[in-house]
Amino acid sequence: MITRKTKETDITAELSLQGGEVNITTGVGFFDHMLTALAVHAGWGLTLTCVGDLEVDAHHTVEDCGIVLGQALAETLGDKTGIARFGAAEIPMDEALAAATVDVSGRALLVFNAAFSQSVTGEFELCLCEEFFRALAHNAGVTLHLNLRYGANAHHEAEAIFKAAAHALRKALQPKAGVLSTKGTI
Repeated sequence: MITRKTKETDITAELSLQGGEVNITTGVGFFDHMLTALAVHAGWGLTLTCVGDLEVDAHHTVEDCGIVLGQALAETLGDKTGIARFGAAEIPMDEALAAATVDVSGRALLVFNAAFSQSVTGEFELCLCEEFFRALAHNAGVTLHLNLRYGANAHHEAEAIFKAAAHALRKALQPKAGVLSTKGTI
């Protein structure tokens, strides 16, 4: 279990890579929907609660949830022995198509290429998707490339990105004997 309490957010997360219940409560409806999609499509059990300064906006909530989920992933993976390490997925969501490629390498990097059709969906500012994934990648120690190929509906575009990331991570975390590195360690 990971907890993070600041003047802006109070977050608790529990992650199981073996699956289980998914229960997300952040106070940001669309973000809850995206985190639920991420967990379900990755095959994770995830309980995450966040109380954030939503009277300001959703930025701190979204970014800090990325930090906590990244920390939970890093803690769960330990030294990264016994995983496939690499994963890629291309996911359609109606008219939208997104691709994700991941290297669970210990080297944190996000490449995020997404020109959303709208700047918001509901009340959720879509620029926060990049903030979430940057915080996740940096705190999990993964290299993550996310590319929105095309789309016409911002909800579908964001959902395709989250599901593509989930499927790429699911593949990268599949069991594999030993350490997939010429160095002998990740």
